[in-house]
Amino acid sequence: MDELLLTRSNHLVDPTMHVWAWQIPVYLFLGGWVAGMMVLSGWRLYGKGDTFLFRGARRVEKESVTFSTPWLGLVLLSLGMGALFLDLEHKKYVWRLYTTFEPGSPMSWGSWILLLVYPALLAAALVRPPGWLGDLVLSVERAGTWFATRPGAVRVVAVANILLGIALGIYTGILLSALGARPLWNSALLGPLFLFSGLSSAAAFVHLVARSREEREWFARADIVFLGIELVLIALLLVGLLSSTQAHRDAAGLVLGGPYTAVFWVLVVGLGIVAPLVIQPLAVTHRVQHTPIAPLLVLAGGLALRFVMVEAGQVSHWAGRLTP
Repeated sequence: MDELLLTRSNHLVDPTMHVWAWQIPVYLFLGGWVAGMMVLSGWRLYGKGDTFLFRGARRVEKESVTFSTPWLGLVLLSLGMGALFLDLEHKKYVWRLYTTFEPGSPMSWGSWILLLVYPALLAAALVRPPGWLGDLVLSVERAGTWFATRPGAVRVVAVANILLGIALGIYTGILLSALGARPLWNSALLGPLFLFSGLSSAAAFVHLVARSREEREWFARADIVFLGIELVLIALLLVGLLSSTQAHRDAAGLVLGGPYTAVFWVLVVGLGIVAPLVIQPLAVTHRVQHTPIAPLLVLAGGLALRFVMVEAGQVSHWAGRLTP
């Protein structure tokens, strides 16, 4: 990435470099959300939830929305891929990504991971298809019947979804961190941060739409854990930037007193993480009535995190900080 070095900085006169627009943060958010859905639904398909998490597991299983999230995941991932396609400069040649594999390219890894994610999601969706869809499409009903008599195959699908979900979630962060030309992104913590943000979004969604109280409360508890880890990772990311080079400290300054400070600390940290961490423990301990506010704030905060990281990252640079 070539920098534009000028003696002045006037965006109304001088050329400015802006590589990624709204399409990329939307794609990163939807990809992370789907990754979280894959991990959680795969975990449920593997049977762990029925073993030691839910009371009245048989009743909860019939009402569980986690078995329906793969269908939503297919839709959300397609929307994310659509946003990514809009960002491409040479749309006619996107197929060339699949004519080779470059081990050193995060985009090449991501392209192949996304190619594998679709059949994994579809297989997970067919394991427990909704009854109305089975009535409409006979092949879907037959697939559900086939999986019902083959627990080994269900576990293979579950493991595939968990592993690919983790890979997809981490990849959304590595896509940025691999671009060393932007100091704000130059951290290995972005991969885990985006993964746990995606897990938090997925848990918040189940918490939002779950019909059974047991499932809603468990995923609220899981979301508390994910949000706590996300908050720690954000703190470590900032500490790492502040303890590195001057360019990295300048990058951290973008959210520590700079132009992105308000949106980062109010929307991402305050409303997207801290507020749900206060509301959800009160809800699961029945001190306050269950409310959809907390999971909605989590989803909004996850989207805001991607917008802040993409926009602020493009502003951060090494200009004037390079050593001979």
